Amino acid sequence: MARVFGILALATVALLVTACSGSDSSAPATAPVKVVKPAETFQEQLVADVRAVSPSVVQVATASGLGSGVVYDDKGNIVTNAHVVGTSKTFSITLTSGSHKGTLVGSFPPDDLAVVHVEGATPPPASFADSSKIEVGDVALAIGNPLGLRSSVTEGIVSSLGRTVSEGNGVVLPSVIQTSAAINPGNSGGALVNLAGQVIGIPTLAALDPELGGTQAPGIGFAIPSNTVRRIAGQLIASGAVQSSGRAYLGVRVSSIVGGGVLVAGVTPGGPAAKAGIRPGEIIVAVDKKPTPTADVLVEVLAELKPGQRVPVKILQRNGKTLTVDVTLGELRGS
Repeated sequence: MARVFGILALATVALLVTACSGSDSSAPATAPVKVVKPAETFQEQLVADVRAVSPSVVQVATASGLGSGVVYDDKGNIVTNAHVVGTSKTFSITLTSGSHKGTLVGSFPPDDLAVVHVEGATPPPASFADSSKIEVGDVALAIGNPLGLRSSVTEGIVSSLGRTVSEGNGVVLPSVIQTSAAINPGNSGGALVNLAGQVIGIPTLAALDPELGGTQAPGIGFAIPSNTVRRIAGQLIASGAVQSSGRAYLGVRVSSIVGGGVLVAGVTPGGPAAKAGIRPGEIIVAVDKKPTPTADVLVEVLAELKPGQRVPVKILQRNGKTLTVDVTLGELRGS
């Protein structure tokens, strides 16, 4: 309320000043502000970046919706989000040259990444940056097809690095880029670009504000870093599967229960949990000394851990006793 009041007070002052100054329609128009050379150069750079990258940003259409994609290599492979492709195997890919058929190469939902191949065309590939060199404050351009509006561009900065963000449905993305460049529906799978015209990330989702009824929070969007994109996309193109994800794996099927905790519904034979003696019917209440009241929180905790790491897992056994076991985490794999 204090912020609203402050804005209203300023608006009132502005109105009073306007009323006192009169309305002389013959007054000369305000002279244009002179654009100094550094600003002019910056603008030219933005235009050059958009011109360079836009031909590599495509529209991906499925039977259920539209998204974006980025041309990954000169063989017609396009990287996008797993949630853009969904369960589809074929797609309509719109390039600057027109529409073409696309087919699924592979998908890795845990990192929300997928690769599709466009047929009958070889669009120019984008250049992917080393995302480990990104710094907070770097200029960022989001290029995609929000709401089906082809090659739309928004501009902002890199707001933060290393965020862990939950998409829901058990998908948690570690080490993502936060940006103030607007990410709208349809931007998913597009390009987040630096001033050098290189892709630094794949825009994936915008934050939701519960105080605004779950609508998008302006200026808070997230993108998967380009180094993650290259690691996952390269494996999908090579074999259609991911063997080295860099993601921790516990080896359990779980569900949230009333009263808190995560019920172990199943254990992967020979997996990390099985080797540690965790059994179906037990309840995981903490991992690495962090409480796990729900399945989504468990996934978030695991997203911040690494394969090979040995962590304590606190469980509630069927007999009502609590027990802490040490688990050596495995590596999440999939296709």
